Amino acid sequence: MVGLLEPLEVKGLLLKNRIVMPPMYSGLAGFDGVVTDEVIKHYVQRSKALGLLVVEHTFVVVAGKMAERQLGIYDNRLIAGLEGLSSRVHATGTPVVIQLNHAGRRANKELTSIDPVAPSANETARELRGEEIEDLIDAFSMAAERAMKAGFDGVEVHGAHGFLINQFFSPLTNQRRDRYGGSLENRMRFPLEVVERVVEKVKGRLLLYRLGADDLDLARIQLEDSKKLAVKLEEVGVDIIDVSGGLCGSRARAAQLQGKQGFFVHQAQRIKKVVNGPIIGVGGIREPEYADSLIRAGMVDLVAVGRALLEDSEWAVKAVRKLEAAHSE
Repeated sequence: MVGLLEPLEVKGLLLKNRIVMPPMYSGLAGFDGVVTDEVIKHYVQRSKALGLLVVEHTFVVVAGKMAERQLGIYDNRLIAGLEGLSSRVHATGTPVVIQLNHAGRRANKELTSIDPVAPSANETARELRGEEIEDLIDAFSMAAERAMKAGFDGVEVHGAHGFLINQFFSPLTNQRRDRYGGSLENRMRFPLEVVERVVEKVKGRLLLYRLGADDLDLARIQLEDSKKLAVKLEEVGVDIIDVSGGLCGSRARAAQLQGKQGFFVHQAQRIKKVVNGPIIGVGGIREPEYADSLIRAGMVDLVAVGRALLEDSEWAVKAVRKLEAAHSE
């Protein structure tokens, strides 16, 4: 029976186990988004014993920046620092991909001096014009090209947590009346066009998509809609779907209060039934035994462990030792 410690080969890349470190903002980059020694140390410390490391969200254009010390991938001058990061992680024996993002209406004007943009206007952002949408697709494409030049094993497109791509998909944030809004087909158009352009730049390396599968709202993204998007994503070239929250963010408050683990695993399990490629399950997972049980039950193919790895950089090392000892008894 396949468990957490079993290897997994995806697109010719061998992951030594099923433990994933998901992308989480570290606040350690330079103010212009450059990789610092602190960023490299942060990831190298946590990369040992992982199957796959996903570097935190990077802004693909300055206008899409959310946080003061967020990593950037918007300019070619950042490639050298990013290459230093990927090579140091690779030296630990762990594959590494990097997440591409635009914050949309959640971008920080105080940092960028640029008015935030979104699929539809609200109190903090103006509505994107048609020609600007094409420019943003180009920005994701160029960011993916920089990631490849920097030596990453692939990229993850961020379509979750209420950021720009998720804002296009959710009916709560997209009330457009053009080809990018209204019907499910139209709301899927921007995410799919971004992925299609990124595929051209990744050129055979890994492509992940972080899917905001549920808004946890009465007028939310329906899981049936997310399943349809997942199928389309796979058709246009996504290799691994990383299932998380939508506008509700990466953590479900009710589940947190109850101390529940795996609070987006149900959505991941449902999506796994309609696609062929690997699915990542996530949501407050802390116990190696629980993570192992998800794989053994066939609910997901990989398990992302976030906050526990932030708190203890040796979590994966300890988890491997614990499960190896348990299985050898």
